[in-house]
Amino acid sequence: MVQSYSVKGVVRELKSDGRAIVIRHEEIPGYMEAMTMPFRVRATNELAGLKPGDEVSFRLQVTEDSSWIDQVQRTGKTTALEVPKPEPVSPTNEPGVFRLESIPDFALTNEFGQPVSLRQFKGRALAMTFFFTRCPIPEYCPRLAKNFQGAVTKLKSMAGGPTNFHFLSISFDPIDTPLVLRTYARSYGYDSNHWSFVTGNAEQIQELARGFGVAVKLEGGTYDHGFSTPVFDATGKLQNMWPIGGDMTDQIVNEIVKGARIGNSVP
Repeated sequence: MVQSYSVKGVVRELKSDGRAIVIRHEEIPGYMEAMTMPFRVRATNELAGLKPGDEVSFRLQVTEDSSWIDQVQRTGKTTALEVPKPEPVSPTNEPGVFRLESIPDFALTNEFGQPVSLRQFKGRALAMTFFFTRCPIPEYCPRLAKNFQGAVTKLKSMAGGPTNFHFLSISFDPIDTPLVLRTYARSYGYDSNHWSFVTGNAEQIQELARGFGVAVKLEGGTYDHGFSTPVFDATGKLQNMWPIGGDMTDQIVNEIVKGARIGNSVP
């Protein structure tokens, strides 16, 4: 089933692949508050002639697993935009040499309001992502949650599979209190024995995200951010990391199985 929404906004950025555009859009009643979000098109000619600052109208099409925009039209004047210089992203975690204990011991809090330290997961294969609960676009933050949801299900049903693994979904949005995170977690039927949703000091979490190549930029009351799914083995060593979104469920399962077998394991 496809849901359609008529939307208005201002172009912020045109991506170099010609298939994505960042738009600061108005509230979409019943679906999403006013945000600045990237949207994808199926036909590149939808974006022909557009430039940052253009006022546009468009139709947002959303299914359970995907979204795209079409019927994009320039509707008003072009406003000169101040384009901020991108912050340098310097991942410090080269695979094979970066370890959990290399990360500052930030004070994190889980969905139950309990303190969490990354160091407590040594002995388990650990995967993490960075997200915020207000993001409704299926390919973005909800896709990250579905990756972990599917991976937990597959690992728990695997004959002779590992039990020493854990997933962390880390929110960089201060609005995501433990109560908000717990409600969000329950919507994915999560198992708190293997999957936690955490928050903490916004500056520290953004520093943590930058360490994995995820730039987080607050704009128009929402966040423009990248993707990263790092996986640590049971000794706490970075095993693999994907700087992309999309369905990574099987890759995550494979890495967790491999990482859980390395070093001393705990149930």
